[in-house]
Amino acid sequence: MTVQSAKEFKTARRPRRRLSASLVITVIATSVLVLLAILAIFADWIAPYDPLKQNLIEALQSPSAAHWLGTDDLGRDVLSRLIHGCRIAVIAAAEATTIAVLLGVPIGLFIGYRGGWWDWVVMRTVEAIVSIPGIMVAIVIIAILGAGLHKAMIALGILYSTSFLRLARGVVLAEREEVYVRSARVIGASDGRILLRHIFPNIAPPLIVQVTLTVGAVLLSEAGLSFIGLGVQPPDASWGTMLNTAAAFMDLNWFLAIPPGIAIIVTVLSVNLLGDVIRDAVGRGIVVGVKPQTPAARFETFASVAADSPLPPRREDEVLRVEGLQVMVSSREGNEVPIITDLSLAIAKGETLGLVGESGSGKTLTGLAILGLMGAGVRTTHGSITLNGRELSSLTEKQMEKVRGNEVAMVFQDPTTSLNPAFTVGSQIAEVLLTKKGVSKKEAWERVVELIHRVGIPRPEERARAYPHELSGGMAQRVAIARALSCNPSLLIADEPTTALDVTVQQEILDLFRDLQEEFGMAMLFVTHDLAVAADVCDRISVMYAGEMVEMAPVDALFANPRHPYTRGLLRAMPHASDRNPPLPTIRGNVPRPGFWPAGCRFSNRCDFRIAACDTRVPLVGTDRLARCVRAGELAMEVAS
Repeated sequence: MTVQSAKEFKTARRPRRRLSASLVITVIATSVLVLLAILAIFADWIAPYDPLKQNLIEALQSPSAAHWLGTDDLGRDVLSRLIHGCRIAVIAAAEATTIAVLLGVPIGLFIGYRGGWWDWVVMRTVEAIVSIPGIMVAIVIIAILGAGLHKAMIALGILYSTSFLRLARGVVLAEREEVYVRSARVIGASDGRILLRHIFPNIAPPLIVQVTLTVGAVLLSEAGLSFIGLGVQPPDASWGTMLNTAAAFMDLNWFLAIPPGIAIIVTVLSVNLLGDVIRDAVGRGIVVGVKPQTPAARFETFASVAADSPLPPRREDEVLRVEGLQVMVSSREGNEVPIITDLSLAIAKGETLGLVGESGSGKTLTGLAILGLMGAGVRTTHGSITLNGRELSSLTEKQMEKVRGNEVAMVFQDPTTSLNPAFTVGSQIAEVLLTKKGVSKKEAWERVVELIHRVGIPRPEERARAYPHELSGGMAQRVAIARALSCNPSLLIADEPTTALDVTVQQEILDLFRDLQEEFGMAMLFVTHDLAVAADVCDRISVMYAGEMVEMAPVDALFANPRHPYTRGLLRAMPHASDRNPPLPTIRGNVPRPGFWPAGCRFSNRCDFRIAACDTRVPLVGTDRLARCVRAGELAMEVAS
């Protein structure tokens, strides 16, 4: 095995190790909690002795055959009391957590949705509570209600309800302004239905995690309250009262503290570990297992699907070169599914290459792969990405951080989400200059004003101090462009930058792109689903479908003579008349999901020109222009005639 293949094999094995560790942790934690539940339910039958039966003659005995964990100061069997303590632990966790959820979640949903003085009053009260140590709050509530297990759990339930309240409120604040909530209001849905039917499901994943964290905290708090005499009252057995007894007789029998201490540690640790696993399963940053493959198997798979595309010719002024790019995503079943295969392209200085295709074709992911920002569970398994003569796939993360912004930048589709609403637009542009260029704050601000003026925004100094919500969509997109160009990158990736804009502003932004490209001389990868936009701004167009390139040609040649049925379908589907006569043609069906691509031509199940030869792998062929279709010549002749 070569050094390179060994390295790749180790990389492929790491997710497997993480999956195995996660599985082991889950099994162990679940087993401990199941055992705890069994002991709690069947304590009367499992315990060898009555936990309250005293025998002063056998007091403070060490572990023996008769008493496996010894006896306490009154001669009671420690093991029996430990087993009955499991019942107290389960009851305490269930009571306090249930009270916390039932009290905190509804109030959080309500104040988050209604806002106003309801939100102000409740949140000031919550802030006052959380500013005091939790155990002190619980002691005050117990002082009002009285001592005892159930009253202590009411106190803990009230205390921990603040966590659920803030969690629910935060989710509602984030979701209540979403478009789907507004749509529900438009159709006349009541506030209660919107909260329960539309917003509440979004709180379920973090709620599950919060429940597990609260259970562990309740177990510790119950033990602490029982230890100081405010929880379970003697002679009832709980782990906290057992620790209290052990503390009083530590000089005579130090072992008394070990059984309840270990029980508390193991139970709380199991609950927290299980919570971590659930968090990873339902939250962000998920680590998905990957089915191990030998390097030979991976190269063999790649060769069978992707070694058929010609590489773009090299040019002296070449800025970006991508060869044989393959990107895989890890599924929950543990295997890897390709989402981009055998993608090769090149962009020269001052040139604009358009990536067009329907949603799900892999356009945006291509740009993110170049930047190395694909996210968790997605990785490049093969191919080469060269920027200004330097191979990006060989760079470390720190080296890539220097490349991003300086040599390659990206303009995203929606400026309202790509700009941080908490900071002024000028500070967000200045942050790039301060981080990447190391200039002074004064120099950065002067450059910010200059850039904002250059992208066509009037009163640049005033606008630089504005927040994103104070700008129109067109102005916000101009600011996003200014931020991307702040370090004069040699490659700009524009990810559908005009989709969220109206037609007039869209044309202004396209004109701005052309002017800036001419001024800065940068190469541009322009991602769009609108062929009319691509024709306006691009020099060449690459058509993508189901993770692969199906056609590439200069703009004029592509529009005049499309050689792939998919390109032809996209062109025919463009609006052509206001009277809708004839009706606008469409392409039947949808882009197949990764992992469900047809074995041969991936467009074959939607193609009107399908023949038997389409059921086998179709290569990308051509020199001046490329097409992945066995009938490309026939389509060209048909258009010409």
